[in-house]
Amino acid sequence: MASPHQPPLALTSGDPAGIGPDVALMAWLRRRAGVPCFYLLGDPAALASRARRLDLDVPIKEVEPADARKTYAQALPIVPLAARFDDRPGRPDIANVPGIIESIDRAVTDAFDGRASAVVTCPIAKKVLYDGGFRSPGHTEYLAELASIRTGSIARPVMMLAGPELRTVPVTIHIPLAEVPSKLTEQDIVETGRIVAGELEQRFGILRPRLAVAGLNPHAGEEGAMGVEDEKIVRPAVEALIREGIEARGPLPADTLFHGRARKTYDAALCMYHDQALIPAKTLAFDEAVNVTLGLPFIRTSPDHGTAFDIAGSGTAKPDSLIAALRLAGQMAARSMA
Repeated sequence: MASPHQPPLALTSGDPAGIGPDVALMAWLRRRAGVPCFYLLGDPAALASRARRLDLDVPIKEVEPADARKTYAQALPIVPLAARFDDRPGRPDIANVPGIIESIDRAVTDAFDGRASAVVTCPIAKKVLYDGGFRSPGHTEYLAELASIRTGSIARPVMMLAGPELRTVPVTIHIPLAEVPSKLTEQDIVETGRIVAGELEQRFGILRPRLAVAGLNPHAGEEGAMGVEDEKIVRPAVEALIREGIEARGPLPADTLFHGRARKTYDAALCMYHDQALIPAKTLAFDEAVNVTLGLPFIRTSPDHGTAFDIAGSGTAKPDSLIAALRLAGQMAARSMA
């Protein structure tokens, strides 16, 4: 549970043409159901317009981060951006890019300077950012760049999907499936496993984390009968993690790794590619799974869905994943402060 004495959470705007404003407003309306205190870095006028469009009774108050907690019970705290947004749901516009980036920059600054206990990010659309001149490969990579600039050391972000019943981590992420066997390395698996184990202990409160490591090939390669990668890359990585004192098992057949009995035997599953990790996580908890970025010097969570331009402003978006992201960020922050 988030501590009432810890700084509030900083929630970024995301793309204002998407469902970020919708779910932020809805999350505040559920504040009495255990949603920890947060402030939104955004455009107050655009957010008020979205609330009227959705017929949501959400009072809005402009604040500084330090005043968010005093405001939260009566009004949604907004820390205004210098940039402005138009409330045009479903119509992404490169004119919004400066504000989207400003929101991220200021949230990270607030986290480093102690004004925010964690960063929670609403979804962005990469194409809109690229068209607007954004040069980073993606949201997470940009957060890592900001962290590296601030600390002077290179941050290695690791993506985790965390749900009530399962945590999964893809070792390779946004690359074509055909490239995975050539891109996957023993070093990547070891470094990912090391970060996951460390943060499960520090920020999730798990004393001795247990990692299950999925094989790349069907049946984890069957000792080389279905591909050599599991014996040449995955198994040596697992052995290296064990030598470091990390409780790890694998390579394990992915087709028997995610049923109920198997899930009770580990705290996180390391998967070799994107869909191997995300399909079971989203199948079990599509509306409740949270995207957690490990390996950063601050806490970052986000909902596991995208901008959903097609339903923005319609009132049909569900805030469950954002609420789960806010709750998890609050819990992680409380453990880090303990």
